[in-house]
Amino acid sequence: MMSVLTIVLFFIRPIGAVWACARSCPPHCLCTQEKSCSVLCDRLRLSQVPNGFPCEASLINLDKNKIKFLSEKAFGTLPSLQCLSLNHNNLSFITPGTFKGLPNLAELKMAHNRYIRYLHTRTFTALTKLIKLDLADCNLFNVPDRIFIDLPFLQELLFFQNNFRRIPGAIRGMTSLTHLYLERNKIEAVAYNSLQNLGNLKYLNLQANKISVIHAKSFQGCKKMEDLYLNDNLLSQLPEGSFKELRHLKTLNLGGNFIRNVSNAWFQDLVELELLYLDRNRISYIEEGTFENLSSLVSLHLNSNNLTSLPYSIFKPIYFLGRLYLFRNPWECDCEIEWLKEWMENYRLVRDIPCSSPNTVAGVDLSKVIFHKSPEGVCLDPSEHNTTSVTPTPTAGLHFTIERKLNSFLSKLLLHRGNLPDSRNSSSTFSNFTGMEGVDDGMSSGVEEHGRTNLTNYLHIICIMAHIVTIRLSKR
Repeated sequence: MMSVLTIVLFFIRPIGAVWACARSCPPHCLCTQEKSCSVLCDRLRLSQVPNGFPCEASLINLDKNKIKFLSEKAFGTLPSLQCLSLNHNNLSFITPGTFKGLPNLAELKMAHNRYIRYLHTRTFTALTKLIKLDLADCNLFNVPDRIFIDLPFLQELLFFQNNFRRIPGAIRGMTSLTHLYLERNKIEAVAYNSLQNLGNLKYLNLQANKISVIHAKSFQGCKKMEDLYLNDNLLSQLPEGSFKELRHLKTLNLGGNFIRNVSNAWFQDLVELELLYLDRNRISYIEEGTFENLSSLVSLHLNSNNLTSLPYSIFKPIYFLGRLYLFRNPWECDCEIEWLKEWMENYRLVRDIPCSSPNTVAGVDLSKVIFHKSPEGVCLDPSEHNTTSVTPTPTAGLHFTIERKLNSFLSKLLLHRGNLPDSRNSSSTFSNFTGMEGVDDGMSSGVEEHGRTNLTNYLHIICIMAHIVTIRLSKR
């Protein structure tokens, strides 16, 4: 009997909760049983927060409305509310105490409210269970230093696409913070104390800012960091030991900066690093030993730099590298990178390496370059004259000499009498010669005609011989 009653209560309780959620749904909103009780009021062109949310609500979606103002305790008392979304509204002012009555709220989304320029210190008072806060693209220039003092469990903070010129001091000491998104701001530097006491921070995104300076030991307190993005900034140099103690770092992105030389002191402690991006810089020199401790490296991006050479000694310690990206560099395909061609052929981990020099192989992919060996087995650089000029073969030279001598002989035969025309065009010469008329008496005419006939025959024979010689020489 008790088991039957338990089963009946198991089915009645959810049905009652769903009915209660739908019964007290605000006008024009949709209340569903999704996540126990979800209240969907998005895209209704609302200018203010509606009244009468069901007490059982666990999610409220007010995205893409026209709400401008949030009053104190704007949502009433909702003890079951876990997620509140106010993305894409026209919020310009949030009254301190707005979120009172939401003791169990875990996720608050207020992204893409372009008119929020200021937040009061007590804006988030009472949200002691908050885990994720999204304030991306809100046109914020700064936030009060103590604004997060009452959020002991906050783990994810999304501040990207605002107007911060420095990393907000409010995040210092947030020991629970694991993910911090600050990309696409106007941050100019990472100070030595910017990330102070963030011992649990695993993910930090600072890409697409204006960072030109990173102070020494800036990341020393972030010993659990796994992903660090510093790409697309203004960095030209890094202090030695910049990433010291980041032994758990898996991804480091330094692409899209102005780095020229890579120091072997930068990555010494990154024993678990898997992805390293150094692409789209101005790198022309990598110091020997730079990658020697990166035993976990899987992918290395060096494309779009100014590298001309890559000595084997730089890569010798990397045994397990999965992919190496080297395209868009002005490679000098000499013997110093012959090892790279062999690596391309043996492991197929790198491709697309067009040569810029020497001239004989310019534009040719390294995989197609042939490195010749000396009798002693030493590699020889591609010669500057292998393909750019053509040296006549002995046959071709002989052909040219015989042809020149035959032409000279023909000219002398045709010009042995002063009354014969100049032989400059062979076809016109033969035409003029065979059409000559005899003059004077018969004897002289007969003798001269006989001489002309013999000369004509000789010329035909010589032309045939020249043609035969030419054909035979061309076949050799």
